[in-house]
Amino acid sequence: MNTAIINSDSYEKHNTGDGHPEQPKRVIAIKEKLKKRNDLIWETPVSVPDDILAMTHSKEYIENLNNSFPQKGLKFLDGDTVVSPESKKAVFDAAGSTIKAIDGIENNQFKNAFCLARPPGHHAEKDKAMGFCCISNAGVATNYLINRYKYKRIACVDFDVHWGNGNYDVMRDNKNSLYISTHQYPFYPGGGTEKDKGDFNNSLNIPLPAGTNSEQYFNAFDRVLERLVQYKPDFLLFSAGFDAHKDDPLAQFQLSSKDFYEITKRTLNATKEFTQGKVVSILEGGYDLNALANSANEHVNALIEFN
Repeated sequence: MNTAIINSDSYEKHNTGDGHPEQPKRVIAIKEKLKKRNDLIWETPVSVPDDILAMTHSKEYIENLNNSFPQKGLKFLDGDTVVSPESKKAVFDAAGSTIKAIDGIENNQFKNAFCLARPPGHHAEKDKAMGFCCISNAGVATNYLINRYKYKRIACVDFDVHWGNGNYDVMRDNKNSLYISTHQYPFYPGGGTEKDKGDFNNSLNIPLPAGTNSEQYFNAFDRVLERLVQYKPDFLLFSAGFDAHKDDPLAQFQLSSKDFYEITKRTLNATKEFTQGKVVSILEGGYDLNALANSANEHVNALIEFN
């Protein structure tokens, strides 16, 4: 079976304003790269069940979010997070891409999936938008896997260069999940130290200094693999941010595009005994368009090889 790409035209209509780093060109750049291939299945999102949203974010927050999209122009949900009239469909499609991905895997339509979606989600906490993010897409996926498919051990590996405070906030009290993050520290959004272990010792944070190169990163990444083998996940999620690339303008890691192939491959190899290859990856950050497209393509290469 092939790898699926879950994508929607709505992502390109989510306007964040001139000069905003989280821009439509991000998904366009990746899409143009991946469309040159003939080894992928292309699918579109479905809607997120209301009960799954309610497990992920507070009822009050979802109500406020639904009412926050402007009739015209731009609206700031926080200092970084901008929405416009057509953003609402993109926000809920991004979360819905994970539902489509999971259902497709469970129904044997494809082996694994990459959600080529925006806005990203890993900074969205239970009751607030933050850092370009409105809904924790990985949190939605986790709750859907538990509620609909009765999974017991879901691991989310977040290799975005920023700590996923939203993923952590949504998953920290979920005893059926393990959240693992490698990230630059000290850095936005703060937190993400080794003290942030979750309510059930269900989080591993690996903070690394600015300037971390490939060798230093992979030395630290061995801790991720060890924890995964110890945990024995029955389903794997990636919060796949590509802003640890050396060309990224928003951070100071020194990874290459090929390193994202290695991150993916090593994680898949470490978990395949437990997951049988069931993997959903969700796009998070990455803000140099060329580096983003090349890195995402390398990530997809590893997903395809694993089929």
